[in-house]
Amino acid sequence: MPDPVVVLIEDELQIRRFLRATLTGQGYRLFETATGADGLIEVASRQPDVVIVDLGLPDIDGLELLRRMRETNEGVPIVVLSSRGEEAAKVQALDLGADDYVTKPFGMDELLARIRAALRHQLQVHGERPVFRLGDLSVDLVRRIVRLGEKEVKLSPKEYDLLRILVQHAGKVLTHKFLLGELWDNLTDAQYLRVYVRQLRQKIEADPEQPQFIVTETGIGYRLRAPD
Repeated sequence: MPDPVVVLIEDELQIRRFLRATLTGQGYRLFETATGADGLIEVASRQPDVVIVDLGLPDIDGLELLRRMRETNEGVPIVVLSSRGEEAAKVQALDLGADDYVTKPFGMDELLARIRAALRHQLQVHGERPVFRLGDLSVDLVRRIVRLGEKEVKLSPKEYDLLRILVQHAGKVLTHKFLLGELWDNLTDAQYLRVYVRQLRQKIEADPEQPQFIVTETGIGYRLRAPD
C-alpha cells in the first residue's frame, strides 16, 4: 500500500514545521500550503487521502473553504484545526462535512490518532464490514443483531438506528444536528437524542457513567470509538 498523502492547509509556519517533521517521520507524504486558495489547488491536484485544515486562514474563511472542498471532493477525510472557544465553528465545520477536529494547542499523538481514524473510516465506507467489532461489542449490520460477548442485546428500533449510524461513522464526530436529522424528520431538540444515547449506553456500556464506546463531545455531539 502506498504511503498516505496528506494536504496540510495552515498559515502558521511553526505548526507547519512541527507537522512536517512528525508526519513525514510517520510515513505520510505531505504537501503544505499557507492559504486556502493554494489549498484548493493542492486538494484538486494531489487527490489526498486526508486533508488537515486550519479554520483561521488569512485569505478564505475556513468554513467557506470546507464548503468549496466538499463541492469538488465529497469523499476525502478532512480534519480541522481550531482554537479553544470555537465550539460554534467546530459544529458548523462538522455539519459542512469535516470528519473531525483537533483543538490547538494539540498533542501530536492526538492528531495522529484522528488521522488514523479518518483513514479507517474512509476504508470502511468503501468496503463496509457487515459485522462491526469494538471490544466485547459486535454489531451485525446485515442481520441487525447486537451482542456483548456471547449475550445478545435487545434494542428498540430507534436505539438500533442510533447505534447503526454511529457504527457506520465509527471514529467520526457526529453533531447533534446530523444525528437528529438522521433519526427524526423534524425534531431539533437535542434532549431527545440525549435520552436515546443514555438508554443505549445503559445496554452496551459496562459503566454507563464512564462510557468506553460512545464518547460525548461536549457541546457538539457524539463519537463511537473506532476499533484499534
